[in-house]
Amino acid sequence: MVTAETKERYNKLRTILKDMGSVVIGFSGGVDSTFLSYTAHDVLHDKALAVTAVSPTLPHSEEEDAVSMAKQIGIHHLVVHSTEFDDEEFVKNPMDRCYICKKIRFSALVELAKQQHYQWVIDGGNVDDLGDFRPGMKALEELSDAVRSPMIEAGLTKADIRALSKELGLRTWDKQSAACLASRVPYGVELTPERLHMVDEAESVIAPYIKGSLRVRYHGDIARIEVGEDELPVILEHRQEIVQKLRQCGFVYVTLDLGGYEMGSLNEVIDTNEAK
Repeated sequence: MVTAETKERYNKLRTILKDMGSVVIGFSGGVDSTFLSYTAHDVLHDKALAVTAVSPTLPHSEEEDAVSMAKQIGIHHLVVHSTEFDDEEFVKNPMDRCYICKKIRFSALVELAKQQHYQWVIDGGNVDDLGDFRPGMKALEELSDAVRSPMIEAGLTKADIRALSKELGLRTWDKQSAACLASRVPYGVELTPERLHMVDEAESVIAPYIKGSLRVRYHGDIARIEVGEDELPVILEHRQEIVQKLRQCGFVYVTLDLGGYEMGSLNEVIDTNEAK
């Protein structure tokens, strides 16, 4: 249900976008960037451009979703190749890898916006993102003379965005969160396209069996499956075929995390290290 407060925030977003004049949107095809792209296109028409950055960190299904959603919205859409794997520090997979990646990607978007005469680059951050461990936000702050987060400026929460998306008929309104594939690899373990491809293939194998959230965490030869607690019996029911297919993806051992799915579970090491 869309409340009066949510409508007020939405109207504020529309005003902010109108005042911006023209925008380039970092577009992943997820809940937030789809809603933002829809609204920007509705307000600015051909003065809004959605750009999807493709690299080994992006699940193939997410690239397909982005292309499909851009067509549904009707917004002008570009797919570009991102270069974070050319950066040695990013490949080392430090705790601030999201900062490195976001700085590279949004710096490229700023250059594109300048070349094509768009006034602003915008990202799909919402108010809820401010309370999480998101080093990528620092990159946006450093580019604040050219990059803005209009949904944060408007005070929109994730719940607001889902409610508004449903009312507007966007099929992403109940889409599960889909972080980049690098988030499946523990900090300090080198990121390679091959490792991320293994994870992407493994998640594609398991996805048809479940309805909710899914992560396959990479631990060398071990694949650690995270699904919602209510989905655990389904994985166990199909464990033989899942194990067989994940071994074909390159894993030797397949484990099921009995703790269930937890967003950002690999960030637990941060709290552990700080406690020492």
